[in-house]
Amino acid sequence: MTQPLSRVDLYAAIRRDARSGMSNRALQRKHGVGFRTVTAALESAWPKERNQPPKRGSRLDAYRVVIDDWLRSDLDAPRKQRHTAKRIFDRLLDEHDGAGVVSYWMVREYVATRRREIRVEVGREPANAFIPQEHLPGREAEVDFGDVAIRLRGELVTCALFSLRLSCSGKAVHRVSASAGQEAFFEGHVHAFNVLGGVPTGKIRYYNLKAAVASVIGFSRQRVEADRWTAVRSHYGIEAFYCQPGIQGAHEKGGVEGQIGWFRRNHLVPIPEVDSLAELNAMVDAWDEADDARRIGSRARTVGEHFATEQPLVAPLPTEPFETGRWFTPRVDRYAQVTVRMNKYSVPARMVGRQARVLLNASDLVVFDGRTEVARHERLMTKGSTRVDLDHYLEVLLRKPGALPGAKALEQARASGRFTPVHDAWWAAACKAHGDADGTRALIEVLMLHRHLPHDHVVAGLATALRAGALTADAVALEARKYNDTEDGGADDTTADHQSLMSGDRARGEGEIPAVRSLTERRLRAHIPADTRPLPSVEKYDQLLASRRDTPNEGAAP
Repeated sequence: MTQPLSRVDLYAAIRRDARSGMSNRALQRKHGVGFRTVTAALESAWPKERNQPPKRGSRLDAYRVVIDDWLRSDLDAPRKQRHTAKRIFDRLLDEHDGAGVVSYWMVREYVATRRREIRVEVGREPANAFIPQEHLPGREAEVDFGDVAIRLRGELVTCALFSLRLSCSGKAVHRVSASAGQEAFFEGHVHAFNVLGGVPTGKIRYYNLKAAVASVIGFSRQRVEADRWTAVRSHYGIEAFYCQPGIQGAHEKGGVEGQIGWFRRNHLVPIPEVDSLAELNAMVDAWDEADDARRIGSRARTVGEHFATEQPLVAPLPTEPFETGRWFTPRVDRYAQVTVRMNKYSVPARMVGRQARVLLNASDLVVFDGRTEVARHERLMTKGSTRVDLDHYLEVLLRKPGALPGAKALEQARASGRFTPVHDAWWAAACKAHGDADGTRALIEVLMLHRHLPHDHVVAGLATALRAGALTADAVALEARKYNDTEDGGADDTTADHQSLMSGDRARGEGEIPAVRSLTERRLRAHIPADTRPLPSVEKYDQLLASRRDTPNEGAAP
């Protein structure tokens, strides 16, 4: 099937046949057109544009002059007493019989565009035009935060996405943190500079973030900076440029504004599901590296190719690192908790009543006793929350075993998966065999094993000991160490034990191998390589005996 000719091709064919001597009527029959088309083709090689039909009128046309007068009167009215689209619609209904003629959405659409046109006409507002900018390599960058939603351990939470974008190449570095606080602001800079291999030598554009700006001075670009931000700028040699407040400031750093939206749409849809922010940031680093292969707009080269020419032009990093976290010295309360930024975190119970040194980072919190790290928590995202670690209370629970069933630390351990159904099953069996107090103490001794053995090994030891009816902490420790020493079949045994516990099948069939086996027997079952060493020989000892017989005894009679 042949493609139909365009109007330009049709005119060209008619003109070509006309030059060969064809009559007007013959041209009409050959090309299947009328007299006017042939005449138009002979007059001009380019078809004339068709006349546009007249624009259809709107029911609002009769009220446009009235609405314009009201909008012009608003130019001199107080800001809070000007016409809104709803007020204009109501006045049209009440004062100009607009009921059944105009609709609210019709008025709203007209006012949204006409209000600004009137301000431009009278010189109250300049035309919305932008000036193209030239960004030199290695000199300029832009920084901003954006909100992102993730599923953290199954819970939907909102985090802060830090972005630093080089203005010339478009190379961007991102970092996700629990909040957009000062620690996240500093940590994002340090991470970005390490990835880029240096610091831009010119200006870095910022919005008026509270992490950097303490207050804005009037309508100027002067700012009162936060003291710690001044120290960071001095350390890295950053020259800050603060954008105007509002939408105008967003236009001054449009590169990073668009970059955050692009990154969110292309990498965070669908919503990622992670177990920690560290896991998510590892994914973000991989996405940033992959984005080097993309092209921005109509550029001929990729982001990575542009960055390869820009990277040697940035200033080198300082030799000494900068501590981005913030130090606190709270006192440990009677619940073995410290309060930092209106949130509570647990510490070992031995520190009750003492002062602790706390380093608050963007996504975690580290507690020190002197120079020794004693606790580490993931930073809480909402104020007034509490995060406790069951391990911090084990020594106290040994003296107060009755406090364990209702402890908040136990519930959080269950929610995080550290306290498994295997723990609960072994605990219930121990309480039934030894009583509630002694059974709970035995469980606490088992929980202390987690300090020295991997979590999976202790769970495997619990499962094996429960199947064998060994309800003591020593038996669990023995089986956990067996699992630690045995590499073949350990995972399969643990899986079978878990399935047995969850199904409630504790019975042992006839001829089944006992759950508690000798470690020596288990090693003997393993494949032992052949011993190629020669058998021991006593020939050299025989030579010593022969020389002893040939030598006469000293002091013997002749």
